[in-house]
Amino acid sequence: MSAPSPQRLTDRKRAAIVQAAIAEFRVSGFEATSMDRIAATAGVSKRTVYNHFPSKDDLFAQILQELWTCSATVDAIAYRPGTPLRAQLITLLTHKMALLRDPYFLDLARVAIAEAIHTPERAHSMVAKLSEKEEGGAAFLRAAQADGKLKPGDPALMSQLLQGQLKTFAFWPQVAMGQPALEEAQQTTVVTTAVDMFLAYWGTGQPV
Repeated sequence: MSAPSPQRLTDRKRAAIVQAAIAEFRVSGFEATSMDRIAATAGVSKRTVYNHFPSKDDLFAQILQELWTCSATVDAIAYRPGTPLRAQLITLLTHKMALLRDPYFLDLARVAIAEAIHTPERAHSMVAKLSEKEEGGAAFLRAAQADGKLKPGDPALMSQLLQGQLKTFAFWPQVAMGQPALEEAQQTTVVTTAVDMFLAYWGTGQPV
């Protein structure tokens, strides 16, 4: 078996550092966590940590970037004219639900939210990134409006209300209260109910 390439080793070390930072930030908080501790948890030298991330702020920025990246694949789902809207919305929210169940995503979110609460000024970049993320859902709904399947309205507001119903049951209780992820049947119920309530208000009455 050939030895891993230097690039693969570098990528693994970088990933290990990010994982260690997430773990340490969760336990001790951003301010109380040292780069020495992150290096020890990652199993790398302090110099290696600084080679990848010159500061803790850079590490935190990377966590925000990964949080955004995790969500980007869900928000990249495009509206398909000619396909029933209800089925598309259920697919969209089912993908969103899968993301909200992902332990790595939840860990990223816990770190980002905790730090934003303790240091509000650090939250600005997170809010900006999450606003960009939500635009994917807004673009989907805007396309459905243009296709005559949804009533006029602010697509950004509509997206937040639609996705917010999932977060009420499958994100905030898990992040803030440590509750377990929803069972599959519960997920289905939340998704279909959210979609049907949404269409009852914003649907045009055409076949969806």
